[in-house]
Amino acid sequence: QVQLVESGGGLMQPGGSLRLSCVASGSILSLNAMRWYRQAPGKERELVAAITSGGSTNYADSVKGRFTISRDNAKKTAYLQMNSLKLEDTAVYYCNADIATMFRINAYWGQGTQVTVSS
Repeated sequence: QVQLVESGGGLMQPGGSLRLSCVASGSILSLNAMRWYRQAPGKERELVAAITSGGSTNYADSVKGRFTISRDNAKKTAYLQMNSLKLEDTAVYYCNADIATMFRINAYWGQGTQVTVSS
C-alpha cells in the first residue's frame, strides 16, 4: 500500500542540472529518513544523500557541493537537486525511505529513475 515514485530523470549535458522528486503515498503514519541511492551499470548501489525528518542531511563525498537533498513533509516528497552534473553521475537513481505504517516501520524503495549525463 505504500509507494515511492520517483520522477525528474533524463538526459543532460555535463555541467547541467536536474531535479529529482520522490513522492510517498499510501497508509503512512510517519515518514522518517529519506535517501537517494544510485546504481551505475556494473557497479553496486551507493548512497548519494540522506535527510532526516528534522532536515539534517549528509552526502557522499562525490556529490558534496553539487547535489542538495531537501524535503517537503506536507507533500511527503523528497527532492534531489543535482547541479554541475558529471559523466560519472550517470546511473539509475532510487528513492528510499523509512516509513511507519500501522503495524511496523519498513524501508521502502522506489522503482528508480534514469539519469544520463552525456555530451
